Amino acid sequence: MYEYDRYDQAMVDARVEDFRDQTRRRIAGELTEDQFKPLRLKNGLYLQLHAYMLRVAIPYGTFNSRQMRKLADIARKYDRGYGHFTTRQNIQYNWIKLEEAPDLLAELATVEMHAIQTSGESIRNISADQYAGAAADEICDPRPWAELLRQATTFHPEFSYLPRKFKIAVISSKEDRAALRWHDCALRIVRNEAGEEGFEVYAGGGMGRTPFIAYKIRDFLPSGQIFSYLQAILRVWNMHARRDNIHKQRMKILVHDLGEEEFRRQVEEQFEHFLTLGTDFPQAEYDRIAAFFAPPPFETGLSDDIDLSDPDFALWVDRQVIAHKAPGYAIANISLKPVGGIPGDISAEQMERVADLAERYSFDEIRATHAQNLVLPHVRKADLYAVWQALDAAGLADANLDLVTDIIACPGLDYCSLANARSIPIAQKIAQRFADAERQRDIGELKIKISGCINACGHHHAGQIGILGVDRKGTENYQLLLGGSGAEDTSQAKITGPGFDEEGIVDAVERTIERYRELRTDGERFLDTYRRVGMDPFKEAIYG
Repeated sequence: MYEYDRYDQAMVDARVEDFRDQTRRRIAGELTEDQFKPLRLKNGLYLQLHAYMLRVAIPYGTFNSRQMRKLADIARKYDRGYGHFTTRQNIQYNWIKLEEAPDLLAELATVEMHAIQTSGESIRNISADQYAGAAADEICDPRPWAELLRQATTFHPEFSYLPRKFKIAVISSKEDRAALRWHDCALRIVRNEAGEEGFEVYAGGGMGRTPFIAYKIRDFLPSGQIFSYLQAILRVWNMHARRDNIHKQRMKILVHDLGEEEFRRQVEEQFEHFLTLGTDFPQAEYDRIAAFFAPPPFETGLSDDIDLSDPDFALWVDRQVIAHKAPGYAIANISLKPVGGIPGDISAEQMERVADLAERYSFDEIRATHAQNLVLPHVRKADLYAVWQALDAAGLADANLDLVTDIIACPGLDYCSLANARSIPIAQKIAQRFADAERQRDIGELKIKISGCINACGHHHAGQIGILGVDRKGTENYQLLLGGSGAEDTSQAKITGPGFDEEGIVDAVERTIERYRELRTDGERFLDTYRRVGMDPFKEAIYG
């Protein structure tokens, strides 16, 4: 993973001291809340219902044991003993005191972490495939490109006051594990007929009040021209964005209003201009950054055999372990979705156990996923049983990856000042309804995603089953959506009909799933069945 040089460290340290002074002035009454708000948001600090929330950046979801131990220490010292992993591969703390926030940021800086651009009208944390550098199906490791773009766009003057937030994802495989086309700008590394590496470029995706799936605007962009192309996209948006209307400021609205062809034409026009400026990354700079992501020293001659004589371990391997590019190694997924738990939450003690396992068994690497889980990317197959035993002792060995209890959920009205309804209790009740492990396995892949408001932080538009909490005349109400996907078969979920109360939505989900079990053919996922038979059979089951 990338390591700070003295310039990186100096910038982050200076930013902490700037914010320390800004916080002092706010507490002293020298700054109003309106004046302070854009300053704190640039440093990832939100004011929520009960306290301040700090969102910490984990660039492209990669971090190490030292950083995880610091996150655990922060959870104990500044929060209530836990953290919450988000759908942008970040971690956030929900009980921060304003006067302590600068000290917290200073501690993060000691382990090369920060909260810069995790909020506000800026380029947010650049996300990537959580299996990057380990996946058997990738063309190359996409993280050097993510890091180059992170460095080039952080504090860039033109990108510091964008019309709204801007989200980028980078992957390198046909299988999409990063919700690529739900981003403002999405990059997939591909090879052309000559074997050269470059990018497929997508633009105009996003969820929220007005969801759109991104268009492909370039089939192949030479990799050495990526920064010029990204600048061209942002220039077109900056020139035409509706800064006068908060509901129309996202780039997806501009792409939709201009149309795919006109947006592409304007981007290509700007691209030709940027190519003349010589701002693209020199090959030497790519090589310097890529060296930080060199493969770890994998052992050779390892066996691929795994002793599955322990039936509980065998179930965990079947569900949580993914093929690795190196013989004798595996990718181990760690579920943060225990039945009855809060999706994405992890205690300080559990953070430390994961740090220990990463240090001992995974070349000191941890990944955060956009599905609010964790990954140990490089585990010898011979060590999987020891890893599983340690996870089991820490309460982290649920075998439910992509099953009905592996629910994505935003914090909702329990914490968020923007929410209309609670998300966490709905996720907990659904998980409890389907707690039986055998029933989960029989249902198979089923991705449920829950948002507490139209901002869609829980990705309900991309849920095979999506749930949106709304306020209906002062009462929490839940809309049920079906048919979404954040994978390579991207699709937008559709509302089934009238909403439900808290108990009713859980029953509606169960009726939906039972109808799927009646209709499915052999090997057919829920999403496949829905696409084959359509909405009507499910509406009949849901509403009668």
